[in-house]
Amino acid sequence: MEDLDRHIVGLLSHDGRMSFTDLGKVTGLSTSAVHQRVRRLEERGVIQGYRAVIDHNAMGMPLIAFISVTPLDPAAPDDVPDHLRDIDDLEACHSVAGEESYILKARVSTPGDLEDLLARVRSGANVSTRTTVVLSTPWEERPHLSD
Repeated sequence: MEDLDRHIVGLLSHDGRMSFTDLGKVTGLSTSAVHQRVRRLEERGVIQGYRAVIDHNAMGMPLIAFISVTPLDPAAPDDVPDHLRDIDDLEACHSVAGEESYILKARVSTPGDLEDLLARVRSGANVSTRTTVVLSTPWEERPHLSD
């Protein structure tokens, strides 16, 4: 990837609503040249989408937990993500090395909701769980590319 494309991706990772005109001012490109580069980055799958950043506390979903998942039957097919994909309280599913097979990121309203979610995860995917509750999040979702 060209340095200029990396620069554009870095700028957009900080502000996904940055206009083509503003991107052009920062990069020294014309608005149409920036538009073409961004479109190509989208077509190549480098930029996969744009989203709103939500204040989950304001939405009534303050509790975050990481749920480590281990299959009860190691010989069973590895289809845990498929069984859990439609559970809305799960924000992410990561396949990991180590004792557990997956780590899930969950966001719920109350400890009781977390307890209910754990029961759904265990029964839905035939797994055991180990849960870590987040006390605070000093930072998250930092862009990885320099601009």
